[in-house]
Amino acid sequence: MIPPPPGPTLPEELPLLAVDPQRGRPYCSKRFLDYAMAGAVLAELELQGRITEQRERVQVVSPLEPPDQLPATLMRGLPAPGKGGRGAGASAGGWVRHAGRQVGAMYLDALVKRGILRRETRRFLGLLPCIRHPVVAKDLAAQARHRYAVAEQAGFPDHRGRVLAALVPAADLARFVGATGSPDRTATRRLIHEQWTARAVYRNVRQDKSNQAGGGSR
Repeated sequence: MIPPPPGPTLPEELPLLAVDPQRGRPYCSKRFLDYAMAGAVLAELELQGRITEQRERVQVVSPLEPPDQLPATLMRGLPAPGKGGRGAGASAGGWVRHAGRQVGAMYLDALVKRGILRRETRRFLGLLPCIRHPVVAKDLAAQARHRYAVAEQAGFPDHRGRVLAALVPAADLARFVGATGSPDRTATRRLIHEQWTARAVYRNVRQDKSNQAGGGSR
């Protein structure tokens, strides 16, 4: 089993790339970021050898939970090892959609408690609550962007970097993250296609966009 990386995990690093440090709001739809963070959790668990994916379905392969509380809690919502036969496991896209809001809230809360983000609640037009998360640890956000830019210039040579690079465009963040500012659509589509976690995110984002265009609800 691969131990967790010494630096931030994928669902911890993604908000540092996705949230505007000053405004405290994600560059993409909050719902899209939730999907991406759920995909990042699955990707992190796969990197650690705790889950596997076949035909867009996810199943736990290791009975040992991660040492960190957040991924351990979320992993309990996935099918246990050996449960079911053909077609067993949870739908990757379905899990990302249904767990996304919970995942996003849990990780943002954790980053606030660690002093990396700050939570601000304001009233839009004096009525609707508007929650923002300005970055407190701006050095960590700058480091995350630097790591991403360096990996981008090198063509994302390692697997973890390619997973993160696929989740970024899947959540509609490619215009705001990275050095180019105008990502190659063919390259980003290729990245999304090769990473099953990013595909799960992208399909939910595309479904929401289709619902909005057709006047449907999220």
